[in-house]
Amino acid sequence: MCVAVPRVGVGFRDFERKFERERDVWRVRRKDSNDRKTYDEVFDKDNLMRIYKLFSDGVIDQIDFPISTGKEGNVFRALTSDGRHLALKIYRTSTATYKDMAKYIIGDPRFKGISRNRRKLIMAWSSKEYRNLQRFYEAGVRVPKAVACHKNLIVMEYIGTESSPAPMMRSVHLDAPDEVAETLLGYVRKAYADAQLVHGDLSEFNVLMDGEEPVLIDVGQSVLTGHPMAEELLMRDLGNIARYFRRYGLNIDVEQELKGIRRR
Repeated sequence: MCVAVPRVGVGFRDFERKFERERDVWRVRRKDSNDRKTYDEVFDKDNLMRIYKLFSDGVIDQIDFPISTGKEGNVFRALTSDGRHLALKIYRTSTATYKDMAKYIIGDPRFKGISRNRRKLIMAWSSKEYRNLQRFYEAGVRVPKAVACHKNLIVMEYIGTESSPAPMMRSVHLDAPDEVAETLLGYVRKAYADAQLVHGDLSEFNVLMDGEEPVLIDVGQSVLTGHPMAEELLMRDLGNIARYFRRYGLNIDVEQELKGIRRR
């Protein structure tokens, strides 16, 4: 479940004023009005209170810069008090598009009784991604290590260098595509057998390249193998891997891979 530690630390008003100055700097750098509107939505009053809790609990000490912007939320690089980099994912609660969210949560025994109320779904989704990260990681599947979860915020391992976040697989040329493909297929097998999870949206958009090593991200939609959609999503994941690696001349037999996974 999400990390919950008693709140301590500096006053919220001082934090809010300091944080809003930092936000204004980010907004000035982003000239697009939609980007500026996004920052205002992400850093509304409720989210500032939740971020403040992470600060006062000592989970993070500073928010560094934006890493990515999505339809549902944003990811920022953060720093701990001892200078370690982490990633902070903030799901938007006001304008995020969550029309398909319920189908990935309903049917998951970990979230029985979750209503279709928008905010409750978003909080459940955040908790689900956090718990999925833990399951993948414990099974030996390379994902960002989960650190903390509070409401619609997730803190996790930062994947990247001092100067920049790791690129998506779609944005790089793979020097050893056969090895990367086999690693990804190994992740799918291990996730199914050991974590009892199916990623559900595995593609070149949801894989980061940490040097030559692929790292799976965005696991909120991942479902347990007993979920009604698990087989459909597993087939889609394998199909996406096969489609992507065809550009490198690799021929991945999806049906054969599927049979191998089911036999484990």
